[in-house]
Amino acid sequence: MLPIVGFCGLRVTRLVLGANPFGGFSHQNKARDQEMLSYHTPARIVETFERAETAGINTMVTNNGSPNVLAALKIYFAQGGKMQWIAQVSPAYCESQTMPDALDRAAELGAAAIYLHGRSTEDLYHEQTPDTLAAWMDQIRTHGIPAGVAAHGAEIHHWVDSLGVADFHAVCFYRCGTLHDGHGLKFKLRDVPVATACIRRIAKPCIGYKIMGAGRMDPQLAFEYAYDRIKPTDVVNVGMHRGDKDDMVEENVSIVAKLLAENGTQ
Repeated sequence: MLPIVGFCGLRVTRLVLGANPFGGFSHQNKARDQEMLSYHTPARIVETFERAETAGINTMVTNNGSPNVLAALKIYFAQGGKMQWIAQVSPAYCESQTMPDALDRAAELGAAAIYLHGRSTEDLYHEQTPDTLAAWMDQIRTHGIPAGVAAHGAEIHHWVDSLGVADFHAVCFYRCGTLHDGHGLKFKLRDVPVATACIRRIAKPCIGYKIMGAGRMDPQLAFEYAYDRIKPTDVVNVGMHRGDKDDMVEENVSIVAKLLAENGTQ
């Protein structure tokens, strides 16, 4: 049902399954975080993986450190799961691990591609340490897989792109990264056209994420806007909390398949 694009040597469906709800990262409030985390046992996460695969999604993104998510990944792959795993990596998720350790561990677990968590990329930008960024990108590629970066601001992506060191970019539709500095949850609609313009300007493949503002936007409208404004070779990453609606995965796939068929991309 879903169109597939070439993505740094991988074949990726234009809708990718995200994982923030699995780890309890609602970007809404602490009660919502706990609700998501309590719901998402490894068994439920595996069921969501399986339903996504059956619905036609061939790629997922998860972080490298939520224990329930890692347990689910191991079960899913041991049972013959076919979705590709793009790992979002940060040493903050893994106590006592350095970034090089975390990158190697994700590759060993079977990641098909790896990108740096937005906070890690942003730290390198503010510290102006391009050599470290280049070294981490090279380290990912030693495992024979693509290397990318995430960030919550267009200026950071343009800086990385100017260095020519990343294979792909994961671009947040909102500058909500301020929450990592303790400045609160900040989702402003004015951020979205800036993010999509950034995606179009970057020639390399991009993953658009938080396209619904972490549940603040209507899915149909969010998908329409995203696919109308990213490149035809780009994909979107969407977290899906089946605790809200059991058939959310299938519904999202149906919306995207219909939209892209109408746009002549399927």
